[in-house]
Amino acid sequence: MRPLAIIPMVCCIAAVALAFMCLFAGHKKSFMEEYHIITLNTSRIGYNLLNTTSEESANPLEDLLKDIKDKFKDEINQFAGDMAERLGIEDFYSLHLLTFCSGDYVPGPMANETVKQDDITKDVTDCSKAKAMFTWNPTETLERRLNETGLGVTLEDLGWPDEIQDGINTLQTVQKAAFILYCLSIAFIFITLIAAFPGFYASGRLLPALNILLSTLSFITIGLSSALMTALIVKGSEVINKNGKDIGVEAHLGGKFMTITWASTAAMFIATFVWCVEICFGERVHRRQSYVTKEG
Repeated sequence: MRPLAIIPMVCCIAAVALAFMCLFAGHKKSFMEEYHIITLNTSRIGYNLLNTTSEESANPLEDLLKDIKDKFKDEINQFAGDMAERLGIEDFYSLHLLTFCSGDYVPGPMANETVKQDDITKDVTDCSKAKAMFTWNPTETLERRLNETGLGVTLEDLGWPDEIQDGINTLQTVQKAAFILYCLSIAFIFITLIAAFPGFYASGRLLPALNILLSTLSFITIGLSSALMTALIVKGSEVINKNGKDIGVEAHLGGKFMTITWASTAAMFIATFVWCVEICFGERVHRRQSYVTKEG
């Protein structure tokens, strides 16, 4: 019996649970929404145009902006979500591995004298259908929302930069690769967990060596998944914030998602390390215990 093998077993259970959380977070309304990959904050979209519109124009967007300015005057920042609401656009869109969700910030998109930033929460109103190899096209989604209002306003009117879509097109390939790696990771970790049970009772070095191989494969795949998702989150947020700030669009990176995916990676590293210790020193201890038992 190898008591030390309990540690890799526990690590595998934790790692596979965390990997499942990464895969299925946000797959339905309000399920682990806070574990998003990236959240697109569109509550202030178009506000860059408020001070640039003319008094008279046939452009429906400029007419809408003038109406908002006339209505709220000096209180425009307090009603930060009104522009997006008029355009049929939700306050936020959050990306997950299998889907994307949208909704509004409650009680409002911006902090003020009565509402602190920490008091603002997400109210998820809709999620797309969960789908394997899912990728999200925010340009297409926002354009569809604008068309549904019948106002005749387009993303081009809002100044939507092509650089955002170009960056997202590149990141979509990374997202597909990460999805495949997460599926492989879960499979490898589960097999490693199953193999750990006979390894707990077995003598010799064959099964511990097999467990080292399996846990190493699991560590590599979940590590690559975490690295790819971290690159996607950081680079995606950087591209959106760099090119979207001028039109009132910003991205919030998924810090909690990165925490659980790297926690899963750390768990498999510990499992691999313990199996290495077991094969190096555990057999020696096992033989010594057997010798003492026979002598006794």
